[in-house]
Amino acid sequence: MVSSTTQGRGSQYASKIVQAELTRIGAQGSMSRKGKCWDNSVLESFFSSLKRELLDTAPFESRTVARQAIFEYIEVFYNRRRRHSTLDDLTPYEFERQAQVA
Repeated sequence: MVSSTTQGRGSQYASKIVQAELTRIGAQGSMSRKGKCWDNSVLESFFSSLKRELLDTAPFESRTVARQAIFEYIEVFYNRRRRHSTLDDLTPYEFERQAQVA
């Protein structure tokens, strides 16, 4: 379960709808400081990779195809195959398993 989420500073994140959804799922929003993109550098890096490695490669035929491609990118490639220098060249899946054993 998500307990908190870091959000951008856009007005959409402060909207009543988003705040109500955070309350519904029991999470608390946390906005980064204005002009400080490195406050959430891990997420910024993830979205940069997603755009460069998937979204900018070709248009999707439909929203359904896009959702499936994004799911596969995250769950099959990014978490289980793509090595990350910040995780000692482990995949996120390998890093998580290693942390659970320790």
